[in-house]
Amino acid sequence: MGDQVTDESMILPRVARGDPDGVRECIQRYGGLVWYLARRYNLSAHDAEDAVQEIFIELWKNAGRFDPAKGSEKLFIATLARRRLIDRYRTDARRLDTEHFDEQRAGGLSGNGGMEQAVEVERVAQAMQALNPHQRRLIEMNIVRGLTHSEIVEATDLPLGTVKSHLRRGLLRLRSLIEEDASPDNGEQDKT
Repeated sequence: MGDQVTDESMILPRVARGDPDGVRECIQRYGGLVWYLARRYNLSAHDAEDAVQEIFIELWKNAGRFDPAKGSEKLFIATLARRRLIDRYRTDARRLDTEHFDEQRAGGLSGNGGMEQAVEVERVAQAMQALNPHQRRLIEMNIVRGLTHSEIVEATDLPLGTVKSHLRRGLLRLRSLIEEDASPDNGEQDKT
């Protein structure tokens, strides 16, 4: 049983007791793991640093809950980090809702084609609002934030098939809404 860790080599019980050396060792031993997990959620370097700090603060608060009979320290820390990152991601996703489109509407468009582009951005923003919240959120995660299907599954705890079907139906509905809005019957007459 060479895989078992002795009580002396475990760091979390020392962290739970407030041992400053234990805290430093914990950061040294598990900082890379926590940083890796934070970066997997496509956070910027700055956001990843904030997330890592939040995770370690959460770890200090919850180190006493570690039970070696239930799993390793590494598993405990990875699970805590993953949960914290998912919470952070969900909070950010709610805030993101339409920020991207609102910025475009605010007038950041200029030059050739700026007016046409502004009209298109407005159409997309309006169509996004007409989607159901699940479809809108997944489309924003995929298109705006650039997450893969697997990363969305990990962030939302939805099955892969559900993510794919919500994205597909959402994109089809979005296209339909945009085409409907652009149709001549909707007030835009062909001026040729």
